[in-house]
Amino acid sequence: MKIALASDHAGFEYKEKIKQFLIDAGHEVTDFGTNSNTSCDYPDFIHPAAQAVADGTCDRGIVLGGSGNGEAIAANKVKGVRCGLAWDLRSARLCREHNDANVLSLGQRMMAIEEALEIVELWLATEYEGGRHQKRIDKIEL
Repeated sequence: MKIALASDHAGFEYKEKIKQFLIDAGHEVTDFGTNSNTSCDYPDFIHPAAQAVADGTCDRGIVLGGSGNGEAIAANKVKGVRCGLAWDLRSARLCREHNDANVLSLGQRMMAIEEALEIVELWLATEYEGGRHQKRIDKIEL
């Protein structure tokens, strides 16, 4: 799978660990930055990663920050992106099953790296259920 990856300074360390995890699992990763933990503005990195998912260059995206909230908001401004903020396995599974989330947002300050990697692994493996959920997805896509 082709995965877009991006973070701000507060998510940089986990981004780097997740990148290696994804590469080791056989995924193709496009890293949109940032490339250090120097303070930066997350939209500068999140928007291009989300756009890569929206235009089909990447199959899915993962964005990170301190809490993941701003990154999810920024990603969801890109037409065609459905970014879910996950804080545990259940939220990660449901944002795929019910919302067909094509971008995942994580907060480095909200969880241990082991939890983040478990969330990423489950989110990538979870299929969208479709069915009764599709009419709601259709209402989101204006």
